[in-house]
Amino acid sequence: MDEIQVVESKPLLVDRDLPGLREAVQQLVIKEHDVETPYGRIHCTMKGVPKGDRPVILTFHDIGLNHKSCFDPLFSHEDMQEIMQHFAVCHVDAPGQQEGANTFSTGYEYPSMDQLSETLPSILKHFGLKSVIGMAIGAGAYILAKFALDYPAMVEGLVLININPCAEGWMDWAAHKITGWTHAMPDMIISHLFGKEEIQQNHELIGRFRHHIVNDMNQFNLQLFVKSYNSRRDLEIERPVPGGHVNVRTLKCPALLVVGDSSPAVDVVVECNTKLDPTRTTLLKVSCVQ
Repeated sequence: MDEIQVVESKPLLVDRDLPGLREAVQQLVIKEHDVETPYGRIHCTMKGVPKGDRPVILTFHDIGLNHKSCFDPLFSHEDMQEIMQHFAVCHVDAPGQQEGANTFSTGYEYPSMDQLSETLPSILKHFGLKSVIGMAIGAGAYILAKFALDYPAMVEGLVLININPCAEGWMDWAAHKITGWTHAMPDMIISHLFGKEEIQQNHELIGRFRHHIVNDMNQFNLQLFVKSYNSRRDLEIERPVPGGHVNVRTLKCPALLVVGDSSPAVDVVVECNTKLDPTRTTLLKVSCVQ
């Protein structure tokens, strides 16, 4: 994403904020948890306290990122502070992608995308949550979409950025193999996160992300997550047709699909939109602002 993903951190609050909001936000409870699931421990960070039956915002990051690098700038932005007063946020890190993660053993079997989606019911149970509003990017968007398809009662809404619901085709597989011989992992991830125009023109931004991928991420664990994403299955979603099959596989909750007009995922996101219920789905294509 070019415009939705905020890459420059701003002060948590500024002078023109509502009276008392500064102190309230600073007092938000932040707790880190390692949640036991059927597919190993999942690192989660809960910001704020869940309020009764109100859903919690649940986030899931993309490859090459973790919840801090992916979502902290957004949720620290001044425009998000009122939302933070009303909703707790649960950030989920894919296994081994959080800051300071230990390196997995050589024989460790990394969960598939399907299995990662199956960890989410355990996370909701751990925190005593009945439902969530999901917000995710790339690989995380795939995981949350799969979760919503399998557990529709647990998801009240989705914001999916750069989602690719399709399995990697053989052409993509061959391209990844060839580029893997000639390019380092950071280059492959950068080309997944950003369009060619952004890579060529915004050297400062790309440099920051490359530095993060190389210096902040556990390289061995990252390769396992990337391999898991590249091995994903097709979600096999289908647009409901009036008078057609009532049990068609589609998202039952309201969904906002977001993509930048120069994003490498723009075509697959537009295609995904054609497969979802038009009465519940909105496509937002964001123009890049230089």
